[in-house]
Formats: sequence, structure tokens, C-alpha cells
Amino acid sequence: MWVLTGALFSTYLLLSLRLHERLLSNSFDLAIFEQVVRSYAAGHLPVSEVRGPDFPVLGDHFSPILALIAPLYWLWASPKVLLAVQAALIAVSVLPLTLWARRALGSGAAAVIGICYGISWGIASGVGFDFHEVAFAVPLVVCSLTALANDRLRQAAYWALPLLLVKEDLGLTVAVIGVLIVRSGDRRLGITTAAIGMGGTLLEVLVILPSFNPAGGFGRLEWLGVSGGSGGSGGLLYHYTIGLITPGTKIITLIFLLAPTLCLALRSPLMWVALPTLLWRFASSYPEPWGTGYHYSLVLMPIVFAAFIDALVRRHSSKKSVRRHVAACAAISLLLLPQFALWRLFEPAMWRTDPRIAVAHRLMDQIPDGVTVQVSNKLVPHLANRTSVSLYGWPESRPNPQWIMVDTLAPPYRLQVNGLQMRESSLDDVRSRGYRTVAEQDGFVLLWRQG
Repeated sequence: MWVLTGALFSTYLLLSLRLHERLLSNSFDLAIFEQVVRSYAAGHLPVSEVRGPDFPVLGDHFSPILALIAPLYWLWASPKVLLAVQAALIAVSVLPLTLWARRALGSGAAAVIGICYGISWGIASGVGFDFHEVAFAVPLVVCSLTALANDRLRQAAYWALPLLLVKEDLGLTVAVIGVLIVRSGDRRLGITTAAIGMGGTLLEVLVILPSFNPAGGFGRLEWLGVSGGSGGSGGLLYHYTIGLITPGTKIITLIFLLAPTLCLALRSPLMWVALPTLLWRFASSYPEPWGTGYHYSLVLMPIVFAAFIDALVRRHSSKKSVRRHVAACAAISLLLLPQFALWRLFEPAMWRTDPRIAVAHRLMDQIPDGVTVQVSNKLVPHLANRTSVSLYGWPESRPNPQWIMVDTLAPPYRLQVNGLQMRESSLDDVRSRGYRTVAEQDGFVLLWRQG
């Protein structure tokens, strides 16, 4: 199991670092999280220049657990630290899951389940898209559900409660775990856990986040309303009934979620823990959470595989039945593997280095430390550790930076957050504002303005 954990860590880290080195990481979200960790490392509350000038990130998401990365950032101020932490957090989550499976189902089944979990599409999508705070939730959820399934109810609660420090919606996950603790026999502990989880989410969403947000309120609550202008009670009823399973992308996500376990995970009560995450994703008017891409399913894969093991144990499966289900899980996991990010490690293009990358770094090296700068999306994470960098074309970016660097050959970056859309100015407009060209090569243009 330790060998498997080490192999998965190396695989995740290799993929993340290679994507970053090929200029495929993004301002939203790797650079934002690095600016958060950089703030904690500097001894103050987190701000992100990418989100806006001195934007207080605790007004966007409540994730104070990111402060734990600050000591590592003191040793090495680089986005690669965040990628390494994420790889370690996800890889280490395989240990409690497979140790439980080994005790309950045998070593062979445990090893196969561990591999299937480690290469599952939700994990792959998360690792293949920058860094995200929910990586901290992965081992916490695994440890909590493993303890819960083995009647270590107090441990289940203790592992679940730190989820409140990972992200504001995860208090609802804690609340569901509390309900399952009640169901398992400890009424007082379960009710307390559920109350803390629900109360924590309400406190974060209604008090803490609005108090930090410059606009007041918690803007992301708007995403849970009716999309498309059909308001009223009828619109809300549709949105939270038929709207939860339409468009078809949502059904496809559910199929992909349950497919590795042949829907056997549904026979375990642990699957209820996935409900809060699925509800907010499918109720969102923002389409990205509906599908199988990005990091949105990262926290769901531990739940699905824990429920899979629990279901096999509950049905008192024979060795033959366990082998049959585990073999099917392996077959489906391997079938899905080429569709998601881990497969990129097998693509020849992943290991070819575009000469433009060296050009980009050579031009970025001309930008002094500590200055204000706006750059194209893929360049932002490479400057977040030493400059006050924001996204070129983002309306909320700090105006009139000292330096601007644009990749003119990059495809248009489509980004819309809270109603704001990218609006990149032409370089002629930039030069008309007093910026002069310092260097220009292979589609990269570096500009500077005095004062």
C-alpha cells in the first residue's frame, strides 16, 4: 500500500509539474491560490491580485486551511510547492481506504481498488487542473468514512470537523456525516456533529464571507438561483426539480460517478455524504460544475470508493463475488482512463518542449521583482511568487500596471465570473497609453511604462 501511495504521488506530481512547465497552468486558479499562500507566508490575511487589487480572498471562499502550506512556502516560494502538496494529499488518501479494504476483502482486492481509486476520472481531472483547496478534503473524507464504516464514530466526527476549514459548502458534508453517526447509534455525538457542520456553513456563508467581501454578501449564492430570468416560485420549483437533472450533462456526470462501482456504491449509506456536493453543483447556474471536467469531482471519488468497499462488506460477498466486482471496477476504470488527464502522460506531445516556452521565460525574467504587472492567462502562475501580477484583460485587474506581457498567439481566454467577462485591449490601445515595447519574439510582447 505504501508503494502504491508513492507511485500515485509521483504520477500526480509528474503530471502537475509537466503541465505547469509547458505553460498550461492558469491564473484561475493556480495563481490565485499561490497568492493566498504567499499572503499567509507573509503573515497577513490572504489577498489575491488576480481577483482584484488587494482582493480579500476570505470574501470569496472560506479556506483558512491553506495557511498550513505557508511553512513550506517559506522554504521554496514557488507554485510547485502547491502542486506537490496537492499530489501528496490525494496520494496519501489511498492508505486508509486500501488498509480497510485489505482487512475486509483481502490484499488482492485492496490493491486493485486502490489502483482504481488512484486513477479514477475525478482524481485525474482534479490533478490535471491546477491546485485547489478541496485537495485537503480528500484525506479527511477518506479517514472519516473509513472510521464511520468501522464503527469508530468519535474518530469519524474528529476527521470530519476540519472540513469546515477547507471550504464553506463542506459543512453540509459534515452535517450528513453527523446524521450517519446518529444512524450508527451515537445520537448525541451525531447531533452535535451535524449541528456544528450546519452551523459552520451558515456562519461562513452568512457572516464571515460577507464581512470580507468588498461588495458585501456572498456572491456565489446567486449561482444557486434561477437561471435565465424565469423567477417566482414556479421557476424555483422547476430549478430544484427538473433543473437538477437537466441538461443531460448532469446525468452523464452521475453515470460516470457510479460506473466504476457498477452502481454498487448506492447500496451503502455512505453515498449520502455525496449529496450536498452534487446538489450545489447541479443547482448552480454556472455550467462548469455540471460536467466531469476540472476539480469538481475530486471530493466525490473518496465517497464513491468508500461506499463501494462498504457495500461489498455489507452484502457479505463471497471471494468469487468480490473478485468479479473488483475486476469489473478495474475494467471500467481502465476504459475511462484515456478520456481524462492522467492519460496525457502517455502522449508524445506531453514530452516535447515548445521553443516558445524558453522565450516566454526569458522575457519574463526581464520583469523585476515586486512590480505590478498584467500578463496573459498562462503566464500568470509563473510570476505570482515574485510580482504583484494580475490577468491581462480581466476587468477587475489593477489598472495601469508597470509591466504588461501578452501572448498574442494564445487562443482567446474565455472567463466569466460574477457577470464579469474578459475584455482584452489591443496592443495599439496599450501603446497609446504610454507603454513602449521592451521585447517582442515568437508572439510574446513585453511592454513597460515608466511611473
